[in-house]
Amino acid sequence: MPGWKAGLAAGAALLIGAVVALAFRRAEPPARCAPGMVALGPRCCGEGQRLDDAGRCAGAPRRCSADLTVTAAGCVAPNATVRIAAGTLRLGPSDWEAQGIVDPRAVFVPAFSLDAFEITEQRYAACVEAGACAPLPLRGEPGVPVTGVTLAESARYCAFAGGALPSRDQLAFAAAGDSGRRYPWGDTGAVCRRAAFGLRAGPCGWGATGPELAGSRPDGAAVHPGGRVFDLAGNVAEWATPDALEGEFSETHGGSWTDGAAAALRTWNRRLVPVSTRAPDLGFRCVYPP
Repeated sequence: MPGWKAGLAAGAALLIGAVVALAFRRAEPPARCAPGMVALGPRCCGEGQRLDDAGRCAGAPRRCSADLTVTAAGCVAPNATVRIAAGTLRLGPSDWEAQGIVDPRAVFVPAFSLDAFEITEQRYAACVEAGACAPLPLRGEPGVPVTGVTLAESARYCAFAGGALPSRDQLAFAAAGDSGRRYPWGDTGAVCRRAAFGLRAGPCGWGATGPELAGSRPDGAAVHPGGRVFDLAGNVAEWATPDALEGEFSETHGGSWTDGAAAALRTWNRRLVPVSTRAPDLGFRCVYPP
């Protein structure tokens, strides 16, 4: 074969190889951890951290995702609230999976402010230190949501912080918005980079023993004119104030790290549990006057 033909053949082979490699890279699922975080087992930890035997992100991080603060004890969400403008909550009619589960309804929700992040162990520990909250066994990772907390204990913390537990309509409206989104981020795309779910037995991880760092999935935040609200789907399910008809039960919203199905992340999804429930996938956030 003449030299120029051999050169063309070699060039074509290199081009084909590059195209195939690019196609494979594009076919790979997107990284589940945000920039500044690294995947360690089922967790997303700050760059430079390690996963200890208890499944915690340990050590001082060099870097965290953009919304979290770098501290010597790990990546921690700031104490921030987001104003949610008044609007109409519409649930059920646009989602066929809600049929027979959710009574379609539309209700006006006045303006309110909501914690941008789930209440973390760091924030709850400050309430305990002030003598306003009951001590709880914590995981020892300040940036993860506090769990194993009852409805009454959650309400006590919110009162200490100057707020209250949100109603079911406030939580649902913060997630769904005026447009009635299926997920906090939109109508499609229930993937691992947007929500901390399926971390115990797949599809997003295996062997997790607790939630992720609050705010570690920024791609799944609900966007409002007043700012972004994180983890309204996945990570920990969240307590809502019970209504008069629920008695010794109350709703939890948002699904959690233990759920393996995307349906648990829907903005209309709820679970009714006894108010005394303590669970490793159940936490809360607070609501405040606008």
